[in-house]
Amino acid sequence: MPPWSPHVCCRGNNRSCVSEASGAAFDPPRTLGRLDRCGKIAYARVENIGTGLAMKRREFITLLGGAAAVWPVAARAQQPRRVPVVGVLWHAASAEEEVAFSRPLKEGFTDLGYVEGKTIVFEERYPAEEKERFDAYAIELVGLKVDALIAGSVPAAFACQRATSTIPIILVANPDPVGLKLVSSLARPGGNITGLSAMAFDLAAKRVQLLKEAIPALSRVALLVNPSNPNDANRLISELQPTADRLQVSFEAIEARTPAELKGAFEKIAAGDFGAVVVAQNAMYFNERRQIADIAQTNRIATMVPADVFVEAGALMSYGPSWPAIFRNAAGYVDQILKGTNPADMPVQQPTKFELAINLKTAKVIGKDVPPTMIARADKVIE
Repeated sequence: MPPWSPHVCCRGNNRSCVSEASGAAFDPPRTLGRLDRCGKIAYARVENIGTGLAMKRREFITLLGGAAAVWPVAARAQQPRRVPVVGVLWHAASAEEEVAFSRPLKEGFTDLGYVEGKTIVFEERYPAEEKERFDAYAIELVGLKVDALIAGSVPAAFACQRATSTIPIILVANPDPVGLKLVSSLARPGGNITGLSAMAFDLAAKRVQLLKEAIPALSRVALLVNPSNPNDANRLISELQPTADRLQVSFEAIEARTPAELKGAFEKIAAGDFGAVVVAQNAMYFNERRQIADIAQTNRIATMVPADVFVEAGALMSYGPSWPAIFRNAAGYVDQILKGTNPADMPVQQPTKFELAINLKTAKVIGKDVPPTMIARADKVIE
């Protein structure tokens, strides 16, 4: 068999369809490169067929190798981008209990153009205020290799900190990131943790000042604190002492560690002739805000609480940052991290706007008349 062979023309015959127009003598070894009438190569030869007319073997192999190198790159380019996964460690036992904060958090992502389930995925866990579950869920989220972790409370922050030193952690409404040793400083957090502070202790004196303005005869105030955070009472009292001396108000810490202990704590406050109670910022108290408001109304006790969601539940008044706004702004931190920003270089954000909220319905129930001047400058009034 010759080293060349005719192909079957697309016209259906079995003869060679090399152009007769050439008029040249038929020389199979030199016909590679001639075209048939249908534009196809008529003969092929795999041996040496003449200088300048054939592709050298090494050139052919090089061409094939280059194509093979390009194909994987093209395949990778066609693969869809990986959807980022964000772990959220809440505090309560269910999504329903966290909806006041999860809704603004996800609205923040929506405002930035994310679509849940399509361009971002949330892995949310609800530890029901149990320390062991905080740790177990934090480890589980780290095992899922999430791109970032959002810590919705102090216990959640500690659990995430114990679980990873590499995955970025975003604190949300944390009362004291530096004092709790979660970050090195507010300006340069260092490590893998940053986020948003709620300035819980910095606002304590202002809250007592507002209570005194609302109740001029106030002389004794209870501080409702959770002994699970042993430094809270001492820190609050140290922050309040200069204001207390100036306003001639004394303080005493009353403890409630669990929801079941709240009733007894308020009964003690009522029996102790306290004119009002300042509720410390604590995740359990947030979850039990309706119970706190109901017990306080039953015992006719004025309450100063850390956020307006308590006032909406029936507490007397609050002064502080907008918590929905803090959770909404947390989305911006995650967005920057997903785009490559190092959390160590992202300052912890402190709130700059503070709102006074007053529930006049509660004031009527407990027999307190809030001065009209306070009502006039309140940001939110529930009537």
